[in-house]
Amino acid sequence: MSAPRLLGPAEVRGLVAELDLRPTKQRGQNFVIDPNTVRRIVRESGVGPSDVVIEVGPGLGSLTLALLEVAGRVTAIEVDPVLAERLPRTIAELAPDQAAAFEVVLADALRVETLPGPPPTALVANLPYNVSVPVLLHLMSLLPSLERGLVMVQAEVADRLAARPGSKVYGVPSVKAAWFADVRRAGAVGRNVFWPAPNVDSGLVYWTHREPPTTTVPRARVFELVDAAFAQRRKALRGALRGLGVTEEHLTAAGIDPLTRGESLAIEDFVRLAEAIG
Repeated sequence: MSAPRLLGPAEVRGLVAELDLRPTKQRGQNFVIDPNTVRRIVRESGVGPSDVVIEVGPGLGSLTLALLEVAGRVTAIEVDPVLAERLPRTIAELAPDQAAAFEVVLADALRVETLPGPPPTALVANLPYNVSVPVLLHLMSLLPSLERGLVMVQAEVADRLAARPGSKVYGVPSVKAAWFADVRRAGAVGRNVFWPAPNVDSGLVYWTHREPPTTTVPRARVFELVDAAFAQRRKALRGALRGLGVTEEHLTAAGIDPLTRGESLAIEDFVRLAEAIG
């Protein structure tokens, strides 16, 4: 079985010209033109022949082709109908032996509720930067079969996702991602591997699934507390959470100093607080 041919600068520009594309910032359309980068992403993700991979925003297929070199199956979610229609033909032309293991879903990843095929085991994607965190959290929630993932996001967002309590960049993305997974930074990606080049740096985030906290409180209630705690992050929790009816007694019952700030709390602390409120 022959390996897929990957997309380089000439192939990307050829496809863009053929489709008369005008890459939009709104959809985060910055196409990877460096085969070494997509192979690095796939290598860092650790996916193999037993994996069913979900990819979001495949675009012209740069990362898709690299995933098909090693993964058992790839399902790509693409919101742009022009790109979604062209992608199967690109796979058939450059990876004919793997075409049967590929499927594209024309959908908005933020709103997708079901996906075809067997339960996915990994998420590997160059996520659209303007919606990267909501997409990641939605798919982690929707697809509990996901064991791990590697996503490329804006460098600043990568720092936030992987931040620990007490860090200056620790915030809502850090806490909510920790409900679903253990997250770490997995490297940086330069701007010159994209066309058109973005005006921000990129970073890789690797995560492994972990069981959500054991609690009878709905996740939405816990996340409501998280949002409020960081809406005015310089405020002590007794003030930041007052609008939700949280009292100093609630905080004390949860073992939390009322004068502390949200940036010092782990996801387990927010769960305890939600339980104390009842």
